[in-house]
Amino acid sequence: MKLRVALAQINPTVGDLAGNAGLITDSVKSAKAQGANLVVFPEMIVTGYPVEDLALRPSFQAASIRAVQEIAASITGDIVAVVGYLGRSSKESGPQNSVAVIHDGKIRATYVKRHLPNYGVFDEFRNFVAGDQSLVVRIHGVDVAVAICEDIWHSIDVIASRTPGLLVVPNGSPFERNKDDVRLALVQKRAKEISAPIAYVNMTGGQDDLVFDGDSIVVGKDGTVLARTAQFDDQLIVIDIDCTEGSARPDVVISEEPTSHSTPTNSSIATRLSNEAEMWQALVMGLRDYVGKNGFRSVLLGLSGGIDSALVAAIAIDALGAKRVNGVAMPSKYSSSHSLEDAQALADATGIHFRVVPIAPMVDAFMNNVVLKGLAEENLQARIRGTTLMGISNQEGHLVLATGNKSELAVGYSTLYGDAVGGFAPIKDIYKSDVWALSRYRNALAIQRGETPPIPERSITKEPSAELRPDQKDSDSLPDYPLLDQVLRAYVDEDHGYEQLLSDGFDADLVRRVISLVDKAEYKRRQYPPGTKVSSRAFGKDRRLPMTSRWNES
Repeated sequence: MKLRVALAQINPTVGDLAGNAGLITDSVKSAKAQGANLVVFPEMIVTGYPVEDLALRPSFQAASIRAVQEIAASITGDIVAVVGYLGRSSKESGPQNSVAVIHDGKIRATYVKRHLPNYGVFDEFRNFVAGDQSLVVRIHGVDVAVAICEDIWHSIDVIASRTPGLLVVPNGSPFERNKDDVRLALVQKRAKEISAPIAYVNMTGGQDDLVFDGDSIVVGKDGTVLARTAQFDDQLIVIDIDCTEGSARPDVVISEEPTSHSTPTNSSIATRLSNEAEMWQALVMGLRDYVGKNGFRSVLLGLSGGIDSALVAAIAIDALGAKRVNGVAMPSKYSSSHSLEDAQALADATGIHFRVVPIAPMVDAFMNNVVLKGLAEENLQARIRGTTLMGISNQEGHLVLATGNKSELAVGYSTLYGDAVGGFAPIKDIYKSDVWALSRYRNALAIQRGETPPIPERSITKEPSAELRPDQKDSDSLPDYPLLDQVLRAYVDEDHGYEQLLSDGFDADLVRRVISLVDKAEYKRRQYPPGTKVSSRAFGKDRRLPMTSRWNES
């Protein structure tokens, strides 16, 4: 028999219970209009996700429970809604990652997430009490089982033993490169294990340093993909799913009569994005939602004429529109003529607000009052630029964007209170090699659209330089970025130690040098602004190391 199922791939905001309830209500209304029997929402959609230690506040728990009760009262008629929220254990009064099964104004059943992830960015053992029961609900004669996100990454023998006709899985699964393929393979594997179709729905949107890409999936019991949503896009899809008639002993029976729909749905399988397109959309969405959800109206960044600041500007333009982006060139006596020219070229090509604030007089004023030489003088220039940006931000209300990339962050190639200032760092989780690749991707996309490429070609091709002393090049103090990034991916992302890095084929002197740079820079990374996570191992919650440590890898 068929069950018409709607998947609501939407973008909640943490703590905005009223706003999130509005998204839920709108989606239910749309699902009803398309004749859906069941509509499934992402994990903890009522509160937004992840709520982190907000989960521990009794007031927040109570507000979430009230909100889901009010949502339930507003959902009338025959449609069933599976809605994620922050619940509370009656036995321990502990917070729980829960879903409510709602029908005709009432919560008919609840389910609590059984497997709590405690790795990478997840800290759910800290925030939630795990559930210990499965749930099967009969809807129009189909036994529908429920699992939440991490539950299906573990054995689902309990679900399989209950022989459901359909498994629905609400998710809050953050984006990382190539993860969509891993998700699909998992969903297909689980469908075959339980011999039933699976409807997997994921949220969209940015939340601090995380971004959720949607990519909701429906597969048949043999693993065949029946429907798949677009990535990084809010969407409600409705699909008729062939399900086995109920043979389990359901916990709750909502309806027995089979469905009948005169007109079939038109489900679709969205085209997957390329690797560069995925990363680009993630970075754009992460910045857009951080700015919007935190109430900023515009952003500000230093435009050096180099590739990093040019890429950040292009991301900001796509996220917010050119008129909400402000660039500041801050040339010093060491700045080359092409630096200012390239910054101006980007502004001319894109239409962002642009100004020039020379820093030489400010540097001279400092140097007339304090003796600084060598690296201290170089860092002074970076700090004056940082102070200038923060001063403009304070005066005009813009959010300052830091423009450092993951390669620089890894080896400490940044100046505290200088180029490290800001409220958000859009490219902190992409290596320099990715910076070049994404810049070429975005320019190629502009050409394909018949537009002017936003990033000056010379910004891409010229040798990187901080321009803090005469003829300075990054390669004076760092290995060439392509080689450096190979070592960093192995050491940072994959946790390869010294001996393993040598086995990987890297030179011993290079390995010792890179490891030393990375390990000594932990204190700087702790003070760096948040930024969108796109890798499997971002600096921050993904990688937690002590700032004070005498462990020597080599």
